[in-house]
Amino acid sequence: MTDTVDDVEMPYDEDSTSQQEKIEVLEDRLEILESQNEEMRDRLLDANAENNKYQQKLERLTHENKKLKQSPLFVATVQELTDDGVVIKQHGNNQEALTEVTEEMREDLTPDDRVAVNNSLSVVKRLEKETDVRARVMQVDHSPDVTYEDIGGLDDQLTEVRETVEMPLERPEAFDDVGIQPPSGVLLHGPPGTGKTMLAKAVANQTDASFIKMAGSELVHKFIGEGAKLVRDLFEVARENEPAVIFIDEIDAIASKRTDSKTSGDAEVQRTMMQLLSEMDGFEDRGEVRIIAATNRFDMLDEAILRPGRFDRLIEVPKPDAAGREIIFRIHTRKMNVADDVDFDELAETISDASGADIKAICTEAGMFAIRDDRTEVTMADFEDAHEKLEQTDEADVGDSVAFA
Repeated sequence: MTDTVDDVEMPYDEDSTSQQEKIEVLEDRLEILESQNEEMRDRLLDANAENNKYQQKLERLTHENKKLKQSPLFVATVQELTDDGVVIKQHGNNQEALTEVTEEMREDLTPDDRVAVNNSLSVVKRLEKETDVRARVMQVDHSPDVTYEDIGGLDDQLTEVRETVEMPLERPEAFDDVGIQPPSGVLLHGPPGTGKTMLAKAVANQTDASFIKMAGSELVHKFIGEGAKLVRDLFEVARENEPAVIFIDEIDAIASKRTDSKTSGDAEVQRTMMQLLSEMDGFEDRGEVRIIAATNRFDMLDEAILRPGRFDRLIEVPKPDAAGREIIFRIHTRKMNVADDVDFDELAETISDASGADIKAICTEAGMFAIRDDRTEVTMADFEDAHEKLEQTDEADVGDSVAFA
């Protein structure tokens, strides 16, 4: 029961307090009550805001709970549009069914479209085009930091790669004026460590085209048809983002010579290669898609993939000569604090039969010798010691291989 005015206890003595004092006490009391009222109003607003937040969360959870309780939808492919409805084939069991759709949805459907159907096989919605996510993640978003200036001793090879990949993208009119089709692909082959992958990285850095990289082993899969589908999706992604460059490293993993082997693994690899051959030079126009491939087992490749039309240029990337080795030494020591006694010409002559990767390893090891001696300058002796150490390592590896054999 609410107190009446007569029931409220006054903050003063009725008998001993004057009228003026009563007014002052009541005014003070009023200020206190107004302050308390304002505070309670703020707390009420905060509570309402908190209540609204929890109400929204409750609605979201209720909606999610409702969705989870719904029956799952099945994926199917539109086979045919007829006057009686739409013929669909459900994925998994390959059962075909005739179902009806609204006129509005029918206008958006075409054969081979992916759709979602419910338990009664009614089309609920049209799905986006299917592309393997593994093909999309192969697209390079950030260019490598390798430029043409970082490659030494491969001037002729560099020119041929640029003519095959860059020139058709930057100067297509030059090919139109002459009346020829630009080379469609380039295959780089040679010993390990000679700079094949670096050439591809430099192209990715210099061109504005979409760059898609992959290793041949990524196309080898366990289940039948999976590798071929990934190849198909890979080229589909390239066509969607053309002009594009596809780089396939270690292509011998899927393009080795065909044999009479009856194993399921070899058969699947050959099926994947067939799809690659079709995508490279089949009925469909490849568009502005250029291909670079690399291998150090050229002798293993199937003849079908080497013919013109698939790889128009077969470029050998050999180990550098003495002049090339000197250039590579200068490239890898540009940021090093090198002593005046270092003679790159002499080093290039001494370190015969070395690849670009070998020279980079020697430069790194020479810097490590200087660090061990607490020096900031790399001397000629450091390079010689580094070369001797790496030679001993190679000899030990060869000895271990012979002993194991």
